[in-house]
Amino acid sequence: MALDLSQYKNLDPNNIGGWPPLAKGGVILVVCAAVLGLGYWFDTQEQWAQLERVRETEGTLKKDFETKQAKAVNLEAYRQQMTEMEESFGTMLRQLPSKTEVADLLVDVTQTGLASGLEFELFKPGKDIPKEFYAELPIQLTVNGTYHSFGEFVSGVAALPRIVTLHDIQISMANQKTGVLLMQANAKTYRYLDEEELAAARKTQSAKQKAKRK
Repeated sequence: MALDLSQYKNLDPNNIGGWPPLAKGGVILVVCAAVLGLGYWFDTQEQWAQLERVRETEGTLKKDFETKQAKAVNLEAYRQQMTEMEESFGTMLRQLPSKTEVADLLVDVTQTGLASGLEFELFKPGKDIPKEFYAELPIQLTVNGTYHSFGEFVSGVAALPRIVTLHDIQISMANQKTGVLLMQANAKTYRYLDEEELAAARKTQSAKQKAKRK
């Protein structure tokens, strides 16, 4: 059956009700498509975007929940670990001498060197370097001896009840004929700060942080 197109040539836009059914159906489809497109553009599009944001937030919240749940499950283990760390820290802190014990510790270091067969050319303690909760005391060392005596000295220092560390060790020949060696090193010992020193250290640290912010 041939389609008669002549009836679509003179359609009156003011009388859509009198149009042929096919023309009216086409207009309805166009209007529906326009309404759907405008609805998507002004409303649905934003809703989809909001849905995506909610989904992302949901994923983040799930991860946070899983992390917190894992921490909650292991809370007792964390507490036990913290207790052990505090005990370990306390043990290490007790190995640091007080201000009044530093002199005895320096004597111990020199006696350890002499007992190892070393001859001191230089033993020069420096100024305290305050840290967060302790002070570092540097000591410049220059000693004569043999490899064996150097080894005994290092082992003896490590065995002291207080913490003493050796850094920047340099060994050179002091006397070619006798085979005596020269060792230069920087020793460091540490002491804990008393309450007044801790307060001063915190004050200095706070001032440095404020200066950095500026």
